[in-house]
Amino acid sequence: MPHPLLQVDQLSVTFRRDGVLTVPVRDVSLTVKAGERVAMVGESGCGKSLTALSLTRLPPTDRARLQGRVLFDGTDTLTLPSDALTRVRGRGIAYVFQDPSASLNPVMRVQDQIAECLPALSRTARRAACVELLTRTGLPDPARAARAFPCELSGGQQQRVMLAMALAARPKLLVADEPTTALDVTTQRQVLDLIDALADADGMAVLLITHNLGLVAGRMARVYVMYAGHVVESGAVTDVLSAPRHPYTRGLLAAVPMLDAPRHAPLQDIPGTVPSPDAWPAGCAFAPRCALADARCHAEQPPEADLADSRRSRCWRTQPCPS
Repeated sequence: MPHPLLQVDQLSVTFRRDGVLTVPVRDVSLTVKAGERVAMVGESGCGKSLTALSLTRLPPTDRARLQGRVLFDGTDTLTLPSDALTRVRGRGIAYVFQDPSASLNPVMRVQDQIAECLPALSRTARRAACVELLTRTGLPDPARAARAFPCELSGGQQQRVMLAMALAARPKLLVADEPTTALDVTTQRQVLDLIDALADADGMAVLLITHNLGLVAGRMARVYVMYAGHVVESGAVTDVLSAPRHPYTRGLLAAVPMLDAPRHAPLQDIPGTVPSPDAWPAGCAFAPRCALADARCHAEQPPEADLADSRRSRCWRTQPCPS
């Protein structure tokens, strides 16, 4: 059996500030196969983005203590020297972040920013490649967009520029971190459809990070649900969405607006907030917000258990019965 393109084993991220240690990512394990589309889902503060940044030790994780293994194409990126890690960034793993206006340089034309991702080409070839990349992202006038400054483009157009930059080095894995958060619903779908089409065309794997469990249906093959630095449930998207096993996953699903809901029905939410990494609860981190929690949930951390159909869950109520 071939090895996964990305294999993360027991990844933990620890920061020290003013002598105090915080661990916002705790023992995370996940895999992404070549060409596969996988989602990481959870509320803000659950550790999704830090997990993604740790794959190539991007700031702020370059200042953290990283434990575990991150095998990309069989090489542990956590042990690579800086020059070798630089070659993985972009050419191996490329990123698209949620706010393109914060990622793009406001005083550089789009073509000059994309050209920085193509250092091996001549100036003329870089200009032509920029227009070709922008054409692939579906911009209606790619030549004009190439000459534009970021402020002259809409949010959706800026995100397409970010995708063009990510595609420039032909990466094997695209990490899309909340790529549609700042966009309207129609543009959100266009950007997600574009990512799907580009992944199909290039055989590129995708790791989509989102807080909206509804976005992964029909797009992703597998999903990892994160809460308080842990993966609390994982499995095939169809299985997790149709029969969630963890109370947190059920809460996320219930919070997704439904078109067939009664007109004046209130939106459901999960009471409370995600705890701070410097104040993780002693037991299950979700216990203070869980209507099913009992004394054991508040006192002991549940282990991640294997369930049927290659699913996993971190909840005392889904632990297999002892034989």
